[in-house]
Amino acid sequence: MTELARVPASDPVERIVDALTDDGAVIVEDLLDADLLARFNAEVDPLVAGAQPERDTKFVNEAVAWFFGAHTRHVTGVAAKSPIFVHEILPHPVYLGVCDAVLGPSCARYQLNIAHVLDRGPGSEQQYLHRDEAVWVHLPKPHPEVQLASVIALVDFTADNGATCVAPGSHRWPEERVATDADLVPAEMTAGSAVVYLGSAIHAGGANVTAAERRRGMHVSYCVGWLRTEENQYLSASPDVVRSMPRQSQELLGYAAHDALTAGGGYLGVVDLRDPVDLLADGHL
Repeated sequence: MTELARVPASDPVERIVDALTDDGAVIVEDLLDADLLARFNAEVDPLVAGAQPERDTKFVNEAVAWFFGAHTRHVTGVAAKSPIFVHEILPHPVYLGVCDAVLGPSCARYQLNIAHVLDRGPGSEQQYLHRDEAVWVHLPKPHPEVQLASVIALVDFTADNGATCVAPGSHRWPEERVATDADLVPAEMTAGSAVVYLGSAIHAGGANVTAAERRRGMHVSYCVGWLRTEENQYLSASPDVVRSMPRQSQELLGYAAHDALTAGGGYLGVVDLRDPVDLLADGHL
C-alpha cells in the first residue's frame, strides 16, 4: 500500500471498522470539525507553550525520555486539563462506535488508556517501530484486540513534519517479522483528521525534517476495562477533578466498575462493594 484508506468521520462507523480489520489502520477525515479543532487548540495553546522540552522532572525511565525525544513539548493528563476534551473528544461518537466494535466483545466496558498532546519540533527523529499493545507485554498471545489507538492531527500532518508512519497489515504479521521502510506509509492528513489504528499495528512517529515547522498532535487510546492503563487516570484526574464531569466521561476515565457478572465473570474496581461512579453521584466519594 502507498496510502492508508480514508473514511470521512460522517460515514457509518462500520466503514472505519472494516478498514481497521483489513489494514490495522485508517485515516478518519475531519474527526474534529473546524470549530472543535479551533477551540481545542486555543485551550491547549498555553499548556503547550509551558511544556518546554527541557523538563524539570524525569520520565519514568531513560528509554521513555529517548522515545519522545529532546524536541517534543509534551502535555500529559489531558483529561484533567481540558474540559473540551472531556466533554467533546473523549466521548466522541466515532471513538465510542469503533471501541464498541473492536474492544466491546472482550470486556464489560472499555476505558481511556492515555491522552497526551505531543508537539514535535524540527530535528525530532523517527521513533522506533513498535506496537502500542507492547506495554502489556506479559499478556499471553494470541489474544483479542485489547487497544484502540489514534493520533489526531492538530495541525496538518505531512511526511516532512513527522506524520505518523504505519505498516498496513502488520496487525496480522507474525511477531518475528520486522517492518522495513518499504512497509511504512505516512499518515498525511489535514488538521482535525486522525489516524486510528489497532494496538497490534506497527507504527512510529515520523521524523520532523522541516526547518521551523512544529507538528502538534494528540495521542488518544482506549483499552479494555480489565487492563491497567498506561496513564494513571485516578491520579492524573483525581476525584476532585472528575466529580463535576459528565457520568459518561467518568466511566471512560475508569471510575466505573468493570462488572462482568452477566458474562459469567466477576467485578473489578469497586469501593465498599459499590460502583465508584454511583458513589461520586451520591457525594460519598
